[in-house]
Amino acid sequence: MITLPANESGLQPTGSSFYTAMLILPRHRREAMYAVYGFCRAVDDIADSHAPCADRIRELERWRAEIDALFDGRTPKRLSSLVAPVRTFALQPDDFHAVIDGMMMDASGDLRAPDWATLDLYCDRVASAVGRISVRIFGLDILHGDALALHLGRALQLTNILRDLDEDAVLGRVYLPWEALVQAGIVDFEPASILNHPKLGEACARVAEQAAISFHEADRIMADCPRALVRAPRLMAAAYSTILDQLVTRGWYPPRVPVHARRLRLLGALLRYGLM
Repeated sequence: MITLPANESGLQPTGSSFYTAMLILPRHRREAMYAVYGFCRAVDDIADSHAPCADRIRELERWRAEIDALFDGRTPKRLSSLVAPVRTFALQPDDFHAVIDGMMMDASGDLRAPDWATLDLYCDRVASAVGRISVRIFGLDILHGDALALHLGRALQLTNILRDLDEDAVLGRVYLPWEALVQAGIVDFEPASILNHPKLGEACARVAEQAAISFHEADRIMADCPRALVRAPRLMAAAYSTILDQLVTRGWYPPRVPVHARRLRLLGALLRYGLM
């Protein structure tokens, strides 16, 4: 489960907070982000497919081989849109490999109540690695960019996990860390047992707290960066922090009404950050 919106009509996810954030970028940066989005969407779809585990892992390894070919100067057809971004923005192969490693964690089927360390590793691979690619496209320096990718990526992914509890359970996944579950008195890690447990809210509150801490740290980092370079991540942070706030207000018990970014707050963030 990667921190990117679902897309049913091509690589540009119109109507999503991601699309809104990317619209404010200069064209060459925006097109680079869409190319990265296409790669991430493709490997995420493999990890979330209903194909046998071995088939999903095999297909992800094909993508890994093609990433290697891309950075070796050969251009696989389905990665042709990444040639210019890789060259223009000095994107790093390790970050693309990390994304694939994160998809491998999903494809293996072992992500059920991981410990906090494993969850942090997962967040780094599927979210912060995408962030490290993105901040280079945005034009941030490595020091601030990598720190922002770490904290904002973690915040977005933890928010995703809290938002998608039911969707993930259908796939047999529970990303809530076992430490938070046990502290809440939940010891049966079957998805249905977790999601219907009367103490679920206590476990989710611990994850929400960590997401809020990461959002705060990301805001602190962005305050030290040139405003023009962090307009897109500020919009993403505004959208996802809205989702987190709504989740906390809604609560964690069934029926869990789906939560989305509020358009008025997103519009306000666009006016505040996108036009300056």
